[in-house]
Amino acid sequence: MIIGYARVSTTEQDLNAQIEMLEQSGCDRDNIYIEKATGREAKSRETLNDMIKFARRGDTIKITRIDRLARSIIDLNKIVKEVTQKGVSIEFIQDSLHFKSGKQLDPTQELMFNVLGSFAQFERSLIVQRTTEGRERAKRQGKHMGRPSQPKKQIERALYLYKNREFNNMSVNDIAKITEVPRSTIYHELKKMKKK
Repeated sequence: MIIGYARVSTTEQDLNAQIEMLEQSGCDRDNIYIEKATGREAKSRETLNDMIKFARRGDTIKITRIDRLARSIIDLNKIVKEVTQKGVSIEFIQDSLHFKSGKQLDPTQELMFNVLGSFAQFERSLIVQRTTEGRERAKRQGKHMGRPSQPKKQIERALYLYKNREFNNMSVNDIAKITEVPRSTIYHELKKMKKK
């Protein structure tokens, strides 16, 4: 079976180009795992871990580029090793790298993989550095950082719905959608109430 994996870092980014490329390379749409999460830490990415568990001996996992799998050279090597040891091949389409299960890594391929992985990690480090510098500059200029604060009435409504969950059968996700108050804000407000 051919399994695809597509990832973007934020919910605003578009996955269509990756999905299209995976389909053109033989992936069935139903076998493409889609994730909207940062590539910083592989162990915390549920979809990636589900895909690795699902893959069986003889399968091939296709990914458009190395940096879609992970941004850390350590994570990249760990994932590829784990997958190939399961008897699953892994292919990076745009990077023209294919790691076949049970086969010794070709030294040239291994070098290219580590070079490209190092560039992905370097790019991630630059993004973090630029973001940090921009945030610090904005703070010095007195600009507000982070999400805009929620109106008090919305928060009060979210907390009311939360407290009455036994009657309304609503999950925290439902409450967040209805009130447009993020789950993190709901939990933060609940913690504040407990401390009082």
